[in-house]
Order: sequence, then C-alpha cells, then structure tokens
Amino acid sequence: MNSSDIKKIGQNLGFQQVGITDIDLSRYEKNFLEWLKNQFHGEMHYMAEHGEKRYRPDRLVPGTIRVITVRMDYLPPNTDMPNVLKNPELGYVSRYALGRDYHKLMRKRLKRFAEKIQEKIGPFGYRVFTDSAPVLEKPLAEKAGLGWIGKHTNLINREAGSWFFLGEILTDLPLPIDEPVNNHCGTCKACIDICPTQAIVGPYQLDARRCISYLTIELRTAIPVELRSRMGNRIYGCDDCQLVCPWNRFAKMTQENDFLPRNGLEAEELLHLFEWTEEEFQQKTEGSAIRRIGYDCWLRNIAVALGNAPKNEKIIFALNNKLSHPSDLVKEHVVWALEQQERGL
Repeated sequence: MNSSDIKKIGQNLGFQQVGITDIDLSRYEKNFLEWLKNQFHGEMHYMAEHGEKRYRPDRLVPGTIRVITVRMDYLPPNTDMPNVLKNPELGYVSRYALGRDYHKLMRKRLKRFAEKIQEKIGPFGYRVFTDSAPVLEKPLAEKAGLGWIGKHTNLINREAGSWFFLGEILTDLPLPIDEPVNNHCGTCKACIDICPTQAIVGPYQLDARRCISYLTIELRTAIPVELRSRMGNRIYGCDDCQLVCPWNRFAKMTQENDFLPRNGLEAEELLHLFEWTEEEFQQKTEGSAIRRIGYDCWLRNIAVALGNAPKNEKIIFALNNKLSHPSDLVKEHVVWALEQQERGL
C-alpha cells in the first residue's frame, strides 16, 4: 500500500486532508522550550511535563518513525459570528465548541482509519492522538504539509483557512513523507492587531496567560482584573484572530453533523445562560467540550461578560441573585461585574 492509498482511506472517512511526516522536531524544540522558559504556558502545567516526549514522538510511543496527521473542518454554517460579538446581550462561544466534543469523534475516527489500513496490510504498531497527549500537533501538521503555522500560532491552509481540528496516528510504518508548504502570512499582522488582550506578543509568539481562550477554558482561578474588561462577551474561547485572517475566506463549512451547534449556544442570551442551574449546565453540555471547565468557571466567565455589558437593571438583579453562590470564585467575579454595572460601564 502506498501513501496515496492511505490518504484516500482517510479522506473517505471524513478527513479533509492527510499528510505524512517523520519525527524530527528539532527545529521546533528550541522555540517550545523558550516558550516554557518565558512562562507563557501559565497554569497549563501539563505543557512542562513529560520531558522530551512532547517533541520526540518515539519517546512517547517507542518504535514510532512516522506520523500520519489529519485535519477535519469544524466551522458550522450561519453562526453570524461578528454580530454575536457586537451584541453585548449575547454570549460568544468559540465555534469549535458549539457541537459535540471533537476529542471523542476524532479519536474514534482515527482508530477506524488505522484499522482500515490494517485490513489492507496486516498488523502494525500505532497509537492515535488528538489534543490529548504530549504531542506537538501543529509542528507535525506543518511538517506534513497540511499548512503553515501562522503569526497567531494556529495552522493555516491556503485552501481551507484555519477552522479545523488536527489528529495524529503515530506509527512504525516506513512511509514516504510529504513536503512542507511555504508560509504565506507575509507582512500581514491582522491577528496581532485584533487580539483583545494583546496575547500575541510578537509574530508566532503567544502568551497564553493573556489569551481569552486560556482565561475562559484553561484557567481555574480568578481572571486577572486588568484583562476582564477586554474580554467583552466572550464566555468560552475566542476566535478573533481567525475571524480577521484573510485566508479564512477560503474556509469550508463542516461536513460533520456532530459539529453543528447544540442548545442554541451560537447566539444565546447571557442572562439566560447565567440562570442555568448546575444540573442544567451538566445536561446541556453533555458530550460537549464546554463541560470540562465546570459550572463555577462557566458562571465566572458569564459574570465577566455581564459586567462588560451596558448598564441594565435586569443584569444587576441577576448578579445580585448570585451573591449568595457558595463558590468564592463566582462571587469575586459577580462583585466585580456589579461594580462595573453600577458605574454604568
């Protein structure tokens, strides 16, 4: 079986692109270690764990000599992103999280991909991953020719933009490798200029501690006060750098029904979301990536968004009702939001 046959199997399973690369990540190792040294990973302590396994795949899975890397488009149609961001009464949820949790879907699909290859050539060594282990996904995808890492540190494809998930099969198959593509960011710095919290501190340099995706998803403690007012109505993740990227005019809508929005989260009112009980949160986020942040962080994020909204008596009433919440984390952000509302900001 040649590599074109393998790629055809992957495409038939719903992956928009398949690439193959070796495991030499030495070019990326220095940048990754510098990123850690600068503490840009914040409280994502897992990024500093596992030693060399993150940039030496054969340390993670002994015997690995190749990585089959894939991308799958996730952008749902008709989610009216700019208008949601402009409406302070609505909560903005990053478009990757509107549907089913991609980790489960991608892992299952990758496993099926590997099994289909086995049916053709017999048993071989492999493990599948998707954003769930110490794997440098974007460098591997860049080396495999799926795109180039843009100035915002996301992978960009000339024909598909950046609205896609990545996944990998680490394998001992001695497959021919693909060539990387050229970087086409040029002099553009739209993503750097648009970032609400200036988290892109330089081309190809992201300080996660300032990134709204980190603040609303990865951070489990209080959001820094100086960044709260810049978050607007973004309650789970942030897509601003992708929204302004010129290459996303070529983005394709997802072909996966599981990635379509659930429970109206593409444009739901903040006050309605703030009223969810913990039971409702668990029910409405079942099978969603959103559930991983937990109910308290969900309320924390919405409280900040409500504080950033124009002064509104309904908002003040809702915030006051949450002052008795048992979580000190929630109360701290509710108090801040009330102060913002009472100032008429």
